[in-house]
Amino acid sequence: MVAVIIIIVVLVILGIIVAGMYNSLVKRRNQVDNAWSQIDVQLKRRHDLIPNLVEAVKDYMSYEQETLTNVTNARAAAIQAGNAGPQAQAEAENVLTGTLKSLFAVVENYPDLKANQNVLSLQEELTATENKISFARQFYNDSVLTYNNKIQMFPSNIIAGMFNFTTRQFFEAPAGDREVPTVDLR
Repeated sequence: MVAVIIIIVVLVILGIIVAGMYNSLVKRRNQVDNAWSQIDVQLKRRHDLIPNLVEAVKDYMSYEQETLTNVTNARAAAIQAGNAGPQAQAEAENVLTGTLKSLFAVVENYPDLKANQNVLSLQEELTATENKISFARQFYNDSVLTYNNKIQMFPSNIIAGMFNFTTRQFFEAPAGDREVPTVDLR
C-alpha cells in the first residue's frame, strides 16, 4: 500500500512538473507572438505614412520621379512580405529604409521642400515610428531568445519536442544596416 501511494505521489509530482513546463512554453510562445504583433503595428504605421510623404513631396520633385517610384515599390514589397516571416519581412523593410534614405537625400536639394511644414511633420512622425520599430524589434528578438532557449534546454526540450514547439526566427537587419537611420530635412 505504501508503494502505491509513493508511485501516485511521484506521478502527481511529475504531472505538475510537466504541466508547469508546458505552460511556461505556451507563455513564451505567446509572448513571441505578441512581440511580433507589436512590430507589425509599427510597420503598418510606417507603411501608412509613406504615401502621405510621397504625396507631399511629389509636386516639388518633378525631376525625381524614379526616386518616388522606388519608394512606392519598396513599400508595396514590404507590405507583401508581411506574411512571409521575420526574415523576409526584415529584408523587405531594409530595402524600404534604403529607398527612404535616398528620398531624404534628394529632399535636401529642395530648399522649399525642407521648409514645408507638412513634410517636416511627416518626417518627425516617420522618425518616431522608426524608433518604435527599433524598440519593437529588440523586444521581439529578446522574446525569441528566451523562447528558443526554453525549448532547447533540458528538461523543457523534452516537453517542447513532445508538443511540437519549434524555434522562431530573429528579426535581423543586414550587417550594413545596424544603426538607426538619421533623417534631417532642416
